[in-house]
Amino acid sequence: MHGDLKASTAHQPYPVVAGMEPEDAKDELRRAIRHHRSERSQRLRDQAARALAEVVADVPAVQEASVVVAYSPRPTEPSTLPLLERLAARGARVLLPVLGAGLARDWADYTGPDDLRERAPGRPPEPGGPSLGAEAITQADVVIAPALAVDTSGTRLGQGGGWYDRVLKQVRPGVRSIALVFPEELYDAAERPLPVLEHDVAVHAVVTPDGWLPLPAA
Repeated sequence: MHGDLKASTAHQPYPVVAGMEPEDAKDELRRAIRHHRSERSQRLRDQAARALAEVVADVPAVQEASVVVAYSPRPTEPSTLPLLERLAARGARVLLPVLGAGLARDWADYTGPDDLRERAPGRPPEPGGPSLGAEAITQADVVIAPALAVDTSGTRLGQGGGWYDRVLKQVRPGVRSIALVFPEELYDAAERPLPVLEHDVAVHAVVTPDGWLPLPAA
């Protein structure tokens, strides 16, 4: 399902006012969206996770991918756990982020939910297998990225570290990036644009539990 997915202002946090510096606007949005996410019940999160797995499976770039870069979720993020199982069941190789030496980011193979472990407080669960090196990202056929929000121009609001923006610059030419958000986290760029900085990398599509939408970067 795509094309019919539209941004809605219903229950949508947008504490951005005229004259705000982009970084300040990002910080305000992050606080508001994180608070909004914290109020979503576990039942609704589980329901959204199942719907997201169904929708992502219909995206052509995912259907065609042999190697999928994805993520394991923090408690309030759109959960990918049903999606990871679905991808693995169809034979896709799934790479997840792990914390490497020092604070370096790395990748490891997803081998099942029982192998995921929380290695540090506040971090998402990580595979327990060997690290593959940062260059493993070059094997990706598609990247499924977390986001706090996405607008219809393709601007993605991340957690603030800039890591995924750097990752998206390292993939092979033509590799598509897809951000997952809850329905109210898709913003209309004409009415409620997300703040953007020079280093930000646009995504090619956005998925919510209600459907998916190709974006101008595609």
